[in-house]
Amino acid sequence: MTRDLLRFATAGSVDDGKSTLVGRLLYDTKSVLADQIEAVQRASVDKGLATPDLSLLVDGLRAEREQGITIDVAYRYFGTPTREFVLADTPGHVQYTRNTVTGASTAELAVLLVDARHGVVEQTRRHAAVLALLRVPRLVLAINKIDLVDYDEAVLAAIAKDFAGLARSLGFADEAVVTIPVSALVGDNVVERSARTPWYDGPTLLGHLESVPVAGPEVAAPFRMPVQYVIRPRTEELHDYRGYAGQVAAGTVRPGDEVVVLPGGARTTVERVDTADGPLAAAGAGRSVTVLLTDDIDIARGDVLASATAPPRLTDELDATLCWLSDKPLRPGARLLLKHGARTTQVIVGALGERLDTDTVSYVDAPEQLGINDIARVSLRTADPLPVDDYADIRATGSFLLIDPPTGNTLAAGLVGSPLRLAT
Repeated sequence: MTRDLLRFATAGSVDDGKSTLVGRLLYDTKSVLADQIEAVQRASVDKGLATPDLSLLVDGLRAEREQGITIDVAYRYFGTPTREFVLADTPGHVQYTRNTVTGASTAELAVLLVDARHGVVEQTRRHAAVLALLRVPRLVLAINKIDLVDYDEAVLAAIAKDFAGLARSLGFADEAVVTIPVSALVGDNVVERSARTPWYDGPTLLGHLESVPVAGPEVAAPFRMPVQYVIRPRTEELHDYRGYAGQVAAGTVRPGDEVVVLPGGARTTVERVDTADGPLAAAGAGRSVTVLLTDDIDIARGDVLASATAPPRLTDELDATLCWLSDKPLRPGARLLLKHGARTTQVIVGALGERLDTDTVSYVDAPEQLGINDIARVSLRTADPLPVDDYADIRATGSFLLIDPPTGNTLAAGLVGSPLRLAT
């Protein structure tokens, strides 16, 4: 039996205990090797600790261990009999907002930590704004270190109420946010339910991660599939075979569906949906398939197969939100490369619009240039028309990267439209 997969990210302020929480998850689910545990125990003894420092299971870089900080996005893979997980552990420092963007960009859920002693702080607000901007559909507010406030129910209630107001202002529905009191250090409500919180009747963190629906909004969206590769076997048995391989980015595709090929605009019908294990009656978002069409159409890598009844818009002018990832500043007039799906084209940067002030979670006047970690609206003109959706509707076809032509380095993550709608 195939287990489903949940991609989730962790975020929170410095010293809120993210690394310890992730270490606790790995340790209590028996997802670490014996030699790793032994190494952590030795390192903990060297630090004069009486119990293992589980944060060392995830703070893997020696320089980070010596400084006691985590500065990179670390991807962890673990599983239970119920589900498999890919976890993006993002840094808590203000100057690494771009890393949070990277880690949360593919997440179906985010675990946002707060320290029970401090409650919602500025960095909590920043990370919540980034998660809302990236349209992460589900959020867990993990109130950590409850052992340090004597497991006081009133503390939990006050923090939960404070955060609920912030979450609503960022567009999160009440049912999308779950609050769980935990102690990563001693294990309360992480994997096992704690007898020290009899007033809490909700799930443990792992229990929630195992039971939350995996299907995101892309499942119900119109069909989209960027073509990654054109398959033309040169064999006698398959000499007429022409398939278009890629991952279904949104919606579902079935034999008999009418589709449009963009940017060309040709319309045709799906004849078959193939996989390595044989044909499928239907393939949903996230499934890698090869689509065969009834008509012989000129299709190349970078084209998009889409629902003919609800296609994306084709445009060479984008109003977008940029998350600037580079030390090199961005100024209007810059000529860069834009990668959208499997297609890369030239782009000219137009006017810069309002910048998101993550300290106040509000938009402020347009800057003259964008610096590292800045998030702002921007207008772009591409050399070729692109089939795009608003990021708020379909993340895959509503997102893109900006690339530096001389070096090939990624400069920015882009979101079509203005996905963050702040309440006024």
